[in-house]
Amino acid sequence: MPGTVYEINQLPEEERTPLLSILIPPRLLEIFSIDPVTFRNPAGKACVKLTCPEHMPFFQIDVRRDPGDEDAAYFLDVSNTPFGQMEISFIIVNDPGGERYRIDRDEAEHETYFGTARRNLPEEIRAMEAGLAPGQVRRGLRMIHDMVDAWDAFFRAVGHKFYFLEPLAYNSAILYERGGFQYVKGKERMCWIDREFHPGGELFGRLDGSSPFRRPEQARTVRGRAWAIHDGILGEPWESPKMYKTVGVNAGISTFSGEGY
Repeated sequence: MPGTVYEINQLPEEERTPLLSILIPPRLLEIFSIDPVTFRNPAGKACVKLTCPEHMPFFQIDVRRDPGDEDAAYFLDVSNTPFGQMEISFIIVNDPGGERYRIDRDEAEHETYFGTARRNLPEEIRAMEAGLAPGQVRRGLRMIHDMVDAWDAFFRAVGHKFYFLEPLAYNSAILYERGGFQYVKGKERMCWIDREFHPGGELFGRLDGSSPFRRPEQARTVRGRAWAIHDGILGEPWESPKMYKTVGVNAGISTFSGEGY
């Protein structure tokens, strides 16, 4: 069984496709009535795209309800680290039937890189008020445990005891905590953020209503805190922590002591 991304990418397609399909949560295919063998929807259209460039240290999985959809319902990028480990480099989950918020483009239609390079404030406010978190263009599918089960099954199949990821936002880190992930680095910072969002804390004091993303009530929830952090309340750029998951072990950690997600 191949143990690196390079080896997986060099497999014959008839061997590689069944292996990579383990990474697709069965419930995702059920939701959109995609055949788990042919990857076709009821209209007969192919809905799963696997990108596996030979001699490159990554592969990608793109699942769409319909190939013509603007956004993937599930997008996964897996790569090799310089130390020979495997990590989930990028993950997107969207409900393609949900309303779209164009936080990925500014008002001049320039790419915002999900608000990290530039911002579309009116769309971000709309997204926040609709209950979305930073970086979301549509609501999610609420399937973190389904995804983690699929990831565990895949990494077990290729002989890895651990796998890694770096959450792109505060809310993502908390979500992965609930999925059984631990911290390689960044736990102390996450605990500091939690502590300082409580009354009397430094971050709580900065929730002064100076922007829609800095209202005092946002200290109580994961998404509220995430938007405040996205708005720069830390006084420095968000630095993604490094997290890992032990295959088959679902006991994670919690650095959030607020009231709700």
